[in-house]
Amino acid sequence: MTTARDIMHPGVQCVGEDASLVEAARMMRDLDVGSLPICGKDDRLHGIITDRDIVVRAVAAKLDLETTTAGEFGCHVHWVDASDSVAQVLRTMEDNQIRRVPVIEDHRLVGMVSEADLARHLPEDQLAAFVERVYA
Repeated sequence: MTTARDIMHPGVQCVGEDASLVEAARMMRDLDVGSLPICGKDDRLHGIITDRDIVVRAVAAKLDLETTTAGEFGCHVHWVDASDSVAQVLRTMEDNQIRRVPVIEDHRLVGMVSEADLARHLPEDQLAAFVERVYA
């Protein structure tokens, strides 16, 4: 059985919950990613922030990007366990219409599964079905 661990991108970096949105945006730029997990001082996953969050929810609302923190954007986050099957990963992503999902093991963030990871590991028909469900 192929698991989340088998297809995830390991070594994902978190932005601290106290980091400003400017810091989060710079991290995204430097890492060439469109989202970052938000981790707390307890080293646990507290949410995810995307480049779209920064633009649509912060810039458009004229929030102060230097004082608004990533933690303020850490709402409910969906995740999968590293031992979950790829079918469970797909179900989680499709049911919640999300394009990336954190992977947790022993209560710690160990990676992220994104659309690109799915594209590398899924047959074309299964990937097409995923895209149709997530973007519907």
